[in-house]
Amino acid sequence: MLVQAIMTSPAITVTASASVAEAARLMLDNRISGLPVVGANGALVGIVSEGDFLRRSELSTERKRSWLLEWLTSSGRIAAEYVRTHGRRVEEVMTAPVSAIAPTASLSDAVRLMERQEIKRLPVVEGGRLVGIVARSDLLRALSQALPATSTSAGDAQIQAAIEAALAKQSWSRNGFIHSRVTDGIAELTGTVFDERERLAAKVAVENVAGVTSVKDQLVWVDPYYGIALPPPDAETSQA
Repeated sequence: MLVQAIMTSPAITVTASASVAEAARLMLDNRISGLPVVGANGALVGIVSEGDFLRRSELSTERKRSWLLEWLTSSGRIAAEYVRTHGRRVEEVMTAPVSAIAPTASLSDAVRLMERQEIKRLPVVEGGRLVGIVARSDLLRALSQALPATSTSAGDAQIQAAIEAALAKQSWSRNGFIHSRVTDGIAELTGTVFDERERLAAKVAVENVAGVTSVKDQLVWVDPYYGIALPPPDAETSQA
């Protein structure tokens, strides 16, 4: 899937010369947490977000340092912090330069860039002009539409075959120690896992198979080093 398929377009923007109060009001009115900042020609020049308003003199949230840290911190850094906590114009507090992405880029590229830059949104730029924005909320919306429906008319045998095929694709379950049996849409997992994380992974894999209504965990965990075996959770519950 491409970025252009899920991006918000046109994006709500603010100019670099706008006041901080105008930017804050624009975000509140539109229930968004960030704004691309554009120049007079519509080109992207930066981005301003809620994070840029955390440290503000009006809120008495400026960074406080001990006298020793204050003495060790460069005057240039202190001056830059003063601008961000007291600036009245968007251009004084915005983040620039800003990472952007093309509308024809894949969602994988967008997510990779968001993770690497630790950001929540990406302006979408084409031909030097802002054409939209893709945010985590856009990815969440796309996910909700892509999730498969839970209802299906498949029979138990067909569901079980699909489960076996799903488990066969995973390196952690390809060893053949995890088995399944489906009755009236309820999948019972039996066999052995050698790492407790494999238990939850197997449950998730089965839950993703169309037609499965619930999963019954009967997997036994065996410690690969000491050979100690622990019964499945359902067995522990029945013995209590």
